[in-house]
Amino acid sequence: MAGRVFRLSMMGGDNCLDEPPQMLPPPPGTFVDREELIQHVGDFAVSQGYVVTIKQSKRDKFVILGCDRGGVYRNRRKLADDSSGEQNSRKRKMASRLTNCPFEAVGKKDDGLWILTIKNGTHNHEALKDISEHPSARRFNENEVLLIKEMTEAGLKPRQILKRLRQSNPELMSTPKHVYNVKAKIRQGNVTVRNFKSLRPQTSAMISDDQAVTEPSWRQRNPPRVPNLIGGRFVDSQSFSSIDVINPATQLVVSQVPFTTSEEFRAAVFAAKRAFPLWRSISIASRRRIMFKFQELIHRDIDKLAMTITTEHGKPLKDAYDDVWCGLEVVEHACGLATTQIGEFAPNVSKGIDSYSVREPLGVCAGICPSEFPAMIPLWMFAIAVACGNTFVLKPSEKDPGASVILAELAMEAGLPNGVLNIVHGTNDILNSICDHEDIKAITFSGPEAAGAYIYARASASRKRTQCNTGVKNHAVVMPDANMDATLNALVAAGFGAAGQKCMAISMAIFVGGLSRWESKVVESAKAIKVNSGKEPNAEIGPVISKQMRERICRSIQASVECGARLVLDGRDIVVTAFTTMFSILSMPIILLNM
Repeated sequence: MAGRVFRLSMMGGDNCLDEPPQMLPPPPGTFVDREELIQHVGDFAVSQGYVVTIKQSKRDKFVILGCDRGGVYRNRRKLADDSSGEQNSRKRKMASRLTNCPFEAVGKKDDGLWILTIKNGTHNHEALKDISEHPSARRFNENEVLLIKEMTEAGLKPRQILKRLRQSNPELMSTPKHVYNVKAKIRQGNVTVRNFKSLRPQTSAMISDDQAVTEPSWRQRNPPRVPNLIGGRFVDSQSFSSIDVINPATQLVVSQVPFTTSEEFRAAVFAAKRAFPLWRSISIASRRRIMFKFQELIHRDIDKLAMTITTEHGKPLKDAYDDVWCGLEVVEHACGLATTQIGEFAPNVSKGIDSYSVREPLGVCAGICPSEFPAMIPLWMFAIAVACGNTFVLKPSEKDPGASVILAELAMEAGLPNGVLNIVHGTNDILNSICDHEDIKAITFSGPEAAGAYIYARASASRKRTQCNTGVKNHAVVMPDANMDATLNALVAAGFGAAGQKCMAISMAIFVGGLSRWESKVVESAKAIKVNSGKEPNAEIGPVISKQMRERICRSIQASVECGARLVLDGRDIVVTAFTTMFSILSMPIILLNM
């Protein structure tokens, strides 16, 4: 049988209703990618009592699906010659002609999306009463083919092989004849797994062997490529351009972030738009249960999240854990959003007039994240949005996207439906696309002031609700009666934590009444801070996220000195012996006075 056959996803006894399946064609529609279209047609076909296979395909252009019923044999018999006088002459079968099923569905790619049309929705055979009767249900999976090869080499007979295979898979429906066929292909040197791809019915609790042994392409690369999340599937971008994610402590490449193409971005927004009607109609209680499960899974994988943050961002593990814990507080708040979504009602506000308000989700929302808090800020954004019934397109920072991908995996494991959360990557082009796309109703952004002003102006021009958190500058004011120890601890933690790479960092301290009694104490406390790789247990400050960031810090310090500031602690040339490659990006605390 040519082409690829779709894997069955129903148990053989499911089709046991009083009314036989009508063998209706699948409803036409638009899909994010080719695999989703094939999945849609295959699932619908199984529910109607027939199986589909790929007849013809060009991966990026079109796919033609046909019915894999196997055709109908029409027997042609030579009738007895009446003139011969032989009334009881036996009829002889002359030949049989196989008539293929005319059913045909066509999927074509148009403007980044796949459109399904039904060319011929009729069949020339009856529906399968039991879908497991289909010949494809008797095929072997990859592991079984390899076992057959090994047992054949060991001298086992087909019946012995089949008996052993059924010990691990009692639902195996193949016969010794099928084992003979596999052995023949093996003798010919053909052990291509796709020729034996199993189509046996599976329960929802079972995982296909293909999924167990085949990793997605983005994980097979070295270094791995960070995937897009589109319509519930992590997919490798088709873009040839990417950015390296660098471990600040070792300067090794952790992964590569591709620039999401315009087609992939439109597909992500389309997936969010398509998921919105169903998601908004789900009860608040159901959405809350998903958020509770999401919270539980973050607790379970908090070590993995923290290690990923430290690897990509450089902050010490303690700060990475705090990053996740702060995000968890937002998820916990989302679990209790039921009461905040209650509207208001005021009867008889005027004669015969009642007043009421209803809170409704907006639709597709988007979030643009900075690099400072790889877990907390994404959770600020999408956790609240989806809990309120919106769908979301998230763009993590290209410098540390790993935590966002892990959070998305956990959200889907918690039960978030396909398309509710999507992830895209990139820089300026993606920002412009988010601001301009007409199906995105609201945007939230956190980051530099210049970028925030640009995004606010461009998104507002498209009549989007826009929220930009920018322009943070924090000062500490120390009063004369302040407690010395408590103040020093607070200043050091707030000023130098995460190497100052956070919007809550204190960049200036003002000492009311003079700083003569404070200067030596502040310098002494800053010198005691342990600078090391973020993964080291004693680290209090790790490297800044990139060489470019360190160069920017050094330029700012030099400019301040040239303007008259007094440099009492200079950590620009800090050396950590164990990490020689880290010298160029580590930064010891730096204190400037009289600015």
